[in-house]
Amino acid sequence: MLSIRKVKTKSGSIAIQVVIYEGHKSKIIKHIGSGKKEEDLALLYQKAREFIKEYSGQISLFPDAEQKILFIDQGECIGVTHQFARKFLMCCANECGLSGIDSLLLDLSIMRLLEPASKLRTISLLSHYFGISYSQRIYRNIPKLIGQKSEIEHRAYRLAVKKFNEQFYIVLYDVTTLYFEAFRSDELRIAGFSKDNKPEQPQIVIGLLVTHSGFPLSYEVFPGNTFEGKTMLPIIERFISEHKKTKPIIVADAAMLSEERLEEFKEKKISYIVGARLASTNLDLIKQIHNTLQDKDGAMLRLPSIHGEKNHYDSFLICDFSIKRYKKQLNDLNKLIKKAEEFVAKKSSGKRAKFVKKLSEEAVELNEALIEKHKLLLGIKGYCTNIPVSDLSNEEVIARYHNLWRVEQSFRMSKSDLETRPIFHHKEDAIRAHVLICFVALIIEKYLELSTRLSLVKIRDLIWNITETHIQDKLTKKVFVFSSPMKDIMDSPLAELVKLWKLLPH
Repeated sequence: MLSIRKVKTKSGSIAIQVVIYEGHKSKIIKHIGSGKKEEDLALLYQKAREFIKEYSGQISLFPDAEQKILFIDQGECIGVTHQFARKFLMCCANECGLSGIDSLLLDLSIMRLLEPASKLRTISLLSHYFGISYSQRIYRNIPKLIGQKSEIEHRAYRLAVKKFNEQFYIVLYDVTTLYFEAFRSDELRIAGFSKDNKPEQPQIVIGLLVTHSGFPLSYEVFPGNTFEGKTMLPIIERFISEHKKTKPIIVADAAMLSEERLEEFKEKKISYIVGARLASTNLDLIKQIHNTLQDKDGAMLRLPSIHGEKNHYDSFLICDFSIKRYKKQLNDLNKLIKKAEEFVAKKSSGKRAKFVKKLSEEAVELNEALIEKHKLLLGIKGYCTNIPVSDLSNEEVIARYHNLWRVEQSFRMSKSDLETRPIFHHKEDAIRAHVLICFVALIIEKYLELSTRLSLVKIRDLIWNITETHIQDKLTKKVFVFSSPMKDIMDSPLAELVKLWKLLPH
């Protein structure tokens, strides 16, 4: 059996040796070294123990305590990792009910939260930060991820019910566009009305359904030239068919409003609140609304909608007046009128001069009728709904509509925080998989935002600042791991989650 022996040398030092006893004799197997100071001897002892383990695989019945002392001059930094950030987001994903989904999908989504990048760059970062290896063959597997879309949407629904107590009385819907760094179109990537101000580049249209608090529930990808209004019904019908106990009120922007859409909603018996385009209504109705509200802050009225019919699902037009809205719109209107007057003085119709009427190739004039309409509508906002006042008051209808900013916020979060665009994929399944990755990341981001009231930028800073520094003892080769201080994160709203998920270092 190998043992460690101390021998005093002629110079007064202590030699540390690994020996084996055979009868009453000892045989030196390895001379480890010699030293005089206690710390040097402690290191030599540790090195001797390591040698015994490697040499014979021998395990003592009473093992010595592992080395817990690192002398700075013997240490060397061999790396810094961010395992805390990954563990934190993995715990959050588990809390969101996303455990068990494809590991590639989850890894790509988590990296989207930490450092959005191309798929190739993301693979490199996963290896660099966390030691997770994927080959470039993942490009073959990425398109297959879209098969999990339905399951992930169901998990998002269950989370909204369980964690945020959503009743789905109100769901919000809106669309956005995502452009490509390319100029070649196909059946999905088609140039259309761009919300990214990239009219010459092909794009796709994304429809997103969220709860009244902004938590994402479902989405769909449409060709880039799809009219916004035509995107809504397919998503809503699918949502209702998959969750038959829900009878939500759909809240959407004015862009979704058309005779055809509202007729479809009536036919499907779906309740809705949609923004009204008052500027397109006749002047008599506008004057009636203006004269009733009388520029009184907070004034409201309800009228039969121009889209309404004499049946159980009549539509109503609700209008309100806001002095704050009036001041802003008046300032904007005056700028537009001044711009129009300048074009008229130059005898130019101008491509973007709203109030200029072209009479002939050489003659233009101010569109006084249109200006009158806009002046009468200053401070007034309209809302169309098929919900009777007995079910929802005017105030409640307006309040529900104003929650639409939550969908817009989700789009902003996905475009800025997650950098969903531009998209560099070309094949349809890969494009749809990219959107799914961003949707999973949005679920995690929105969970954290609703739970802590912190933005992703702040959360990212807090968790990324917790690092693990790996210091190796140059003599024993033992690696010590030191976590950075956690004071900042424990003084933040993330502290409760850190404790809940038991992420505090021992």
